[in-house]
Amino acid sequence: MTDTSRRDRAAARPVMLGQNQYGKAENRVVKITRDGDTHHIKDLNVSVALSGDMEEVHYSGSNANVLPTDTTKNTVYAFAQEYGIESAEQFGIHLARHFVTSQEPIHRARIRIEEYAWERIETSDASSRFIGADEVKHSFVRQGQETRTSQITYDGERWEVISGLKDLTVMNSTHSEFWGYVKDEYTTLKEAYDRILATQVSGRWRFNWTDDAAHMPNWEKSYAQTRKHMLQAFAETYSLSLQQTLYQMGARIINNRSEIDEVRFSLPNKHHFLVDLEPFGLKNDTEDGAVYFAADRPYGLIEGTVLRDGAEPLIPTDLTNL
Repeated sequence: MTDTSRRDRAAARPVMLGQNQYGKAENRVVKITRDGDTHHIKDLNVSVALSGDMEEVHYSGSNANVLPTDTTKNTVYAFAQEYGIESAEQFGIHLARHFVTSQEPIHRARIRIEEYAWERIETSDASSRFIGADEVKHSFVRQGQETRTSQITYDGERWEVISGLKDLTVMNSTHSEFWGYVKDEYTTLKEAYDRILATQVSGRWRFNWTDDAAHMPNWEKSYAQTRKHMLQAFAETYSLSLQQTLYQMGARIINNRSEIDEVRFSLPNKHHFLVDLEPFGLKNDTEDGAVYFAADRPYGLIEGTVLRDGAEPLIPTDLTNL
């Protein structure tokens, strides 16, 4: 459609089409790679969103520029077999590049991926008697509730890669305080000089790799190291507030991972309150330990972004759908 025809159509209509995209969401793909008797698993949930010259399908219903969502689903599975899954980021890059470069009407592709981790099951020395092998290399157990995430966006020229994780629950049983805060007529919270600090981490980090001509990060190593620095900062920070811990986690990543320019965290404060056991003639919070009530809700929600000096904040402030 020419610019003139677009203006004519716009002049004739009281409303205009705004941002739009389409694709196939939550394609579950499990790739098993067999290295002899040793197997490897990549378990992904892949969502594809495409945008570009899609006005006519909305205005008139013409599908002339529409790649069916079923085709995008099939592409996910075919690429998993053809190219393998080296990492969630690399797989997303393959897909985004394909959709933008193979379909002229498509100008932008966004690939969102959740990855579910598996670890090998350690077996007893006697296992060989039952399966005829010294070690079982094909049995796995899902790791906890943590989910790895990645979002890859490509417009034909520039890349944006945002990786992260969610549902990673961490706790410090001491080395946390909370006092000196503002008090008014509605304040009932007592100051704490030794408390449990627990949160369920949702974090995203943006890479400064944006151009095919630049050196691409080692995605798997980067994720492992970023996660390590984040957890070490949580464990090693004597916390006077969860905000302080958030900043230290982000700063540790920025200072140690040159490929990352921006980190954003959403940290719900998983409150633990001492149980009053005096009605039962019991003393709580002794040198030997204490009993706490883990509160489900409501909870404090601490969110923030940590940036490399000079970097522009591009990660959305709301991580709900990222």
